Amino acid sequence: MSFVVDIIAMVFAMPRALFPELTADRFGGSMIALGWMTSAMAIGSVAGALFSGWVGRVSRQGVALVVVIAVWGLAVAAAGLVHELWLVVTFMAVGGVADVISSVWRQSILQLYAPDEMRGRLQGAFMVVVAGGPRLGDLRAGATATAFGLSGAWVGGGIACMVTVLVVGLSVAGFRNFRAQQTAQQTAQDTGKAAPGTDQTAPETG
Repeated sequence: MSFVVDIIAMVFAMPRALFPELTADRFGGSMIALGWMTSAMAIGSVAGALFSGWVGRVSRQGVALVVVIAVWGLAVAAAGLVHELWLVVTFMAVGGVADVISSVWRQSILQLYAPDEMRGRLQGAFMVVVAGGPRLGDLRAGATATAFGLSGAWVGGGIACMVTVLVVGLSVAGFRNFRAQQTAQQTAQDTGKAAPGTDQTAPETG
C-alpha cells in the first residue's frame, strides 16, 4: 500500500511536464519563471527535511501517509489555479514538503518492518516506483493536457490525486490501522529481538 499511494501521487498529480506550457501561458515564456517552478519542489523538500524530526513521533503512519499525499494533491491543484509566480512556487514547495515527509514514512515502513528475506526485493520494487511513477505522471499530464487543456490536466490531476488516495488509502483496513510502534513490537516478538525503544525483560516470578 505504501507503493500504491506513492504511485497515485506521482501519476495523478506530477505536473512537471506542464511547466513549459504554464510558463508560456502565464509568465511570457520567462526562463527565470521556468527555473523557479522547476526548483520549487526541491526547495520544499530541503525545508521539509531540515525540520523533519517530528515525523518519527507519528505512530499511525498509514493514515499519516494518506494525509500528506492528499496535501500534495491539494497543493498541486492550488498551484495550477494561481497566476502569480510566487504563489505557484509556494504551493509547489508545500508539495515538496509533503513529498519528502511521505518518503521518510515509506522508507521507514520498508526498512523497519519488512521481513529480512523480503527487504531486498521490496527495495527493488520501491526503486521502480520512485523512478517510474514520475515518468508515468509526465505521460498522464501530457495526455490529459491535450484532451482537457492545461488547467484541466494540472488542477484536475491534483484533485484526482487527493480524492483517490483518500478513498484507496482509507479503504484498506491494514494500512488505515497501521501503527509503527505496535508493528515494531510484533516484529521483535516474532524474531526474538528487542524492538527499538522497548524493554523485553520479563519480570521474575516466585
